[in-house]
Amino acid sequence: MTKEEKYTLAKWAMNHALENGAQQVSVSIANSKSSSVEVREQKIDKLEQAIQSNLSIRLFVDGKYSAHSTSRLKKEDIAHFIEEAIEGTRFLAEDEFRTLPDPELYYKGGGPELNSLDTNFDAVEPQQKIDLAMNAEQEALGKDERIISVSSSYYDSMNERVMVTSNGFEGDTANSVFGIFTEVSVKGGEARPEAGWSESSITYSDLQKTGTGKIALEKALKKIGQQKIGSGTMPMIVENRQGGRIFGPLINALNASQIQQKNSFLIDKLGEQVVSEKLTLTDDPFIVGGRGSRLFDGEGLATKKRVVFDKGILKNYYIDTYYGKKMEMAPTSGGTTNLIFETGDKDLETLIASVKKGILVTGFNGGNCNGSTGDFSYGIDGFLIENGKIVQPVSEMNITGNMLTLWSNIGEIGKDVNETSSWRTPSILFDNVDFSGL
Repeated sequence: MTKEEKYTLAKWAMNHALENGAQQVSVSIANSKSSSVEVREQKIDKLEQAIQSNLSIRLFVDGKYSAHSTSRLKKEDIAHFIEEAIEGTRFLAEDEFRTLPDPELYYKGGGPELNSLDTNFDAVEPQQKIDLAMNAEQEALGKDERIISVSSSYYDSMNERVMVTSNGFEGDTANSVFGIFTEVSVKGGEARPEAGWSESSITYSDLQKTGTGKIALEKALKKIGQQKIGSGTMPMIVENRQGGRIFGPLINALNASQIQQKNSFLIDKLGEQVVSEKLTLTDDPFIVGGRGSRLFDGEGLATKKRVVFDKGILKNYYIDTYYGKKMEMAPTSGGTTNLIFETGDKDLETLIASVKKGILVTGFNGGNCNGSTGDFSYGIDGFLIENGKIVQPVSEMNITGNMLTLWSNIGEIGKDVNETSSWRTPSILFDNVDFSGL
């Protein structure tokens, strides 16, 4: 189905809902393609391919709201589907806060080209995908007698969507991703250390096609001899690709649904210094080739570049239309785009060299954070640092504390940004973190 055909069908579905009793309607039609290849011992272990299309509709009927989705896209099927959905909606409780957004806040076209789609997505041949997975595994397979297993995979996906609403919004998005992942496990005494490494990109031509196997093997071998060390309070460096685990609770606490439901440790904190002045964070939806770049959000609200934290001062929540009405606050957006840290001038090696005694965290194993209080406990893997050098691998240790305290104790923010994610986290040094071990 072409983009024009999607628009035509979406508008027809919207009008059919209006003609059958809905006062407001939002319709999206999306299609996706994906494939993956997993190999083990130079044999294909799994090969998958999927092509999907669906229509999603949000209905506002007599002060009541419901959302529905179907993969049956013939008009006669859609018509019956919508009519039943409207009748079902009439049995729900009224919710005065459920409406479409203010049309003035919609994206109205004319935004920059964000380069989020590889227009040659379909040109990658199946054999190329298999070869990439095979080659990634071959980089590690048989390279060390301590290897227990190696597995590699190639994956890609492409998504396209159009959306229309009954109060004037029309917009479409498209994005793609390509990736390679390799995981290696090795003998290490009673333990079985394992490590993985991935590379990904928006376009196939930009995909780093070698190195995942080699890096995964190196990381697994470095873990041999992992053990607990003594408990204590010391500096912690979190690698850039692991930052999301401790960054996620901070961002979740900014979500309007969490705030309205009293499940956030950042309630009523706008304009206040809540974390270290070393944290300046910007949400930038307009980065060309950014993983989270977009011109409008899931409701059609036009995206804007916003400062989230300015030298530790909280500047913005993530507020959609529904919770904005409930909280009597202007909507911003229901979710993040590209989160950009103001970085320092040190790479990971230089951060390590600055620590007299501490731990470099390279992985998290279980644990949780209380959304209401910010109290957390996480299991960690990593390396002990002494006098600026890594001296031994550690595991089966926990960190405990409070998110606001942790983020108020930033020692330094590195410059090694992880560009494979929309959350562009650098390596971060935190002071005075409580570790429990022996």
